[in-house]
Amino acid sequence: MTEAAPARSAKQRRQDTLARLERDVDVWVATADPASGTPYMMPLSFLWHDGALIVSTRASNPVARNLVATGRVHLGLGPTRDVVHIEGKAEVLGDDELTPALGDAFAAKTGFDPRELSAPYVYFRIRPSRVQAWREVNELAGRDLMRDGTWLIAD
Repeated sequence: MTEAAPARSAKQRRQDTLARLERDVDVWVATADPASGTPYMMPLSFLWHDGALIVSTRASNPVARNLVATGRVHLGLGPTRDVVHIEGKAEVLGDDELTPALGDAFAAKTGFDPRELSAPYVYFRIRPSRVQAWREVNELAGRDLMRDGTWLIAD
């Protein structure tokens, strides 16, 4: 049995979460089919931009279909002993919203550019509504960092 590190303050957890959103490249994306409720989860690369995650996937992918249908999504970042869990609302980015600069930033961060692929890809903006972060059981009690889209801890 390993000894847990001391619990981080909520402010430190928020800082660590924001750093992870800036630095990490991939996130687990979980959705559900609106008709059957069948869950579907897959990793997608992302860009943290203006307080939202930008993701892209093939338009025919179950995640894309589920996001278009419901907009509901759960995201998981990091290992199980340093997790960031995000509940959010996804919206399709229109052609006018996917500016060349945003597309370039996504490609630079993720290492791939869906705009160059022959299969149709769709981009989504995921706005977090709830964010939780914890490492060990000693951080479970204060794991909520955001509720209803508002950070609970000031900078």
